[in-house]
Amino acid sequence: MLTLYGASVVTLMMLFYALEARSYWFTMAFSFSCLGSAIYGFLAGTWPFGIVESIWSLVALRKWYVLYSQT
Repeated sequence: MLTLYGASVVTLMMLFYALEARSYWFTMAFSFSCLGSAIYGFLAGTWPFGIVESIWSLVALRKWYVLYSQT
């Protein structure tokens, strides 16, 4: 189950990253999928991956905020 969860979250992350230019809402979705990927990393015992994905999630969330506040 954990592998299926991880594969799903990483697939969503890739999809939302590819769609980011279409809408700032895809940037938010990317941020949440990064958070999901971080959770997967921590559950799988790969804490460096979890930390990096947590940071990446915050970076994407800040990017969304900047884009959202400009509209």
